[in-house]
Amino acid sequence: MSAIISDPQVHQRAVAALTASFDAIPPGQRVRLAKPTSNLFRPRTAQAVAGLDVSGLDGVISVDPQARTADVQGVCTYERLVDATLPYGLMPMVVPQLKTITLGGAVTGLGIESSSFRNGLPHESVLEMDILTGAGVLVTASPTEHADLFAGFPNSYGSLGYAVRLRIALQPVRPYVALRHVRFDDLDAVSAAIAEISAKRAFGGESVDFLDGVTFAPSQTYLSLGRFVDWPREGGQAEASDYTGQQIYYRSIQQRQRDVLSIHDYLWRWDTDWFWCSGAFGVQNPTVRKLWPGRYRRSDFYHRLIGLDHRFGVAAKIDKLKGIGPRERVVQDVEIPLERTADFLRWFDANVPMSPVWLCPLQLREPNGAGSAGRWPLYPLEAGRCYVNVGFWGTVEIPPGHADGDFNRLIENAVAERDGHKSLYSDAYYDRKTFDALYGGEVYRQLKEIYDPEHRLTGMYEKAVGRG
Repeated sequence: MSAIISDPQVHQRAVAALTASFDAIPPGQRVRLAKPTSNLFRPRTAQAVAGLDVSGLDGVISVDPQARTADVQGVCTYERLVDATLPYGLMPMVVPQLKTITLGGAVTGLGIESSSFRNGLPHESVLEMDILTGAGVLVTASPTEHADLFAGFPNSYGSLGYAVRLRIALQPVRPYVALRHVRFDDLDAVSAAIAEISAKRAFGGESVDFLDGVTFAPSQTYLSLGRFVDWPREGGQAEASDYTGQQIYYRSIQQRQRDVLSIHDYLWRWDTDWFWCSGAFGVQNPTVRKLWPGRYRRSDFYHRLIGLDHRFGVAAKIDKLKGIGPRERVVQDVEIPLERTADFLRWFDANVPMSPVWLCPLQLREPNGAGSAGRWPLYPLEAGRCYVNVGFWGTVEIPPGHADGDFNRLIENAVAERDGHKSLYSDAYYDRKTFDALYGGEVYRQLKEIYDPEHRLTGMYEKAVGRG
């Protein structure tokens, strides 16, 4: 229980420090959070922006096991949140796959994971939020109070305000997750299986509590179907597997049909190797892996290494010495309607030389009620429609006659042509008119005038496309 704040006054003091830091900034000066880490994958343009004090807003305030809710500070990481809820046999409805994603960040910037085919996105399980707006006012937003801000906060990326406290719904868990890695040789068959699982919450006579997948090639896709169990033997093993050491989770998908992990290790199965991106640092080499300290085999450390590389251009200099041309960063997550997913994956394979690709089905949690398409105007997914998040992260060599950004622009067009949506945590190249059409521009402008009338917070377009 140590992950929970023991003194209830701690949160109030932290909120007071945050608001005092806002009040101390001269009127007219831009502000942003003074966060030590970030899971954004786009560089920021250097500018004079004052940082708000969030040093005391990184914990869990309380867990109510009877109501199955938790009150959580905005800068609390999911790693700390899970540590606080699992002892009660509970977890958040959706736990994004990287440990240092914060709850506030996942709500204002979206998040997803293998429970999203039944639980939607993280903001759908938020019951209410305390938000420090761009006007410096602390408001409580819920479906009935400041409902416009509550609906417009998801995907606003801190351009309307910052979540200070969030009350979220939790779900019960069991100690282990039994996995089936089911191979498909045809992408249309993958889509058909996702449709069946999303409708029935079962496949092949077994229940399905978690669903994601990996496409290694158009002829080789695996869906990983997870179900809660009480003991490893229910999943066919004497003991649970461990992918925090020498074994690498994503490789196991091709190597074994069944597996069992503890619920804790299942939630963080992708973090140890940052999906498969740790290979860029040599961490998947058995010799290097033995020498690489376990405490540094985690996504936030790899992200810091990437940041240093962006700052000093180490990889580009090495490539130049090897005679390798410049490369474009292609780090994206896109939501494609299920019926267009196979088509998009074939297009991607033919046009973007990158694999593997992550698949994560999702559907709004309440297709006929609070989660309807109009409820979340800044990321308007269609109610009752199944989507697949397609995630691809890496670099590609820029062909002769092309420029940096061409691949990303090509992907943006391909996503739009298939009625899809793109997350904004990474590089974006939209013009203003297109951006507004895709991300609720008119609603956003109305919210900006109400909750940040002096534009103290960097605008959403300026952040996502202008790198502000």
